[in-house]
Amino acid sequence: MFRGVSAISLDEKGRMAMPVRHRDALVQHCQGRLVVTIDMDERCLLLYPLPEWEVIQSRLERLPNVDPTARRVQRLLIGHATDVELDGSGRLLLPNMLREFAQLEKKLVLLGQGNKIEIWGEELWFQRRDQWLEEGGRAALESSEALRSIAL
Repeated sequence: MFRGVSAISLDEKGRMAMPVRHRDALVQHCQGRLVVTIDMDERCLLLYPLPEWEVIQSRLERLPNVDPTARRVQRLLIGHATDVELDGSGRLLLPNMLREFAQLEKKLVLLGQGNKIEIWGEELWFQRRDQWLEEGGRAALESSEALRSIAL
């Protein structure tokens, strides 16, 4: 559902405007109801349409609570999951605690990832993207067992 990269701005109230190319699909798919949570590996946020998130949350809830790793994942992902909704202008309010986690300031980058959108602070996104490219994007494809079958 989501692909591509978009540069957007965060207003002084912590609202971001969803790019027009995604708005209609989101309204149609989930009535503009979304869930935002933290990413466990990077300082970015993950934005899911509510139906997509409900599948993930259901899987997370089925993990055994006595497994320390499973419990940590539940705490981080479900614990930070926050319902948000597109307003009439196609904006959504990102909670302050999540904005602080991801170090979001005025300039943001939205990165489509299929069933979700990653929300990055612009400066951090450019740093990480450049780092990944320097580490060898194509070499990673060739060295990963799971990625070898993908031809780009």
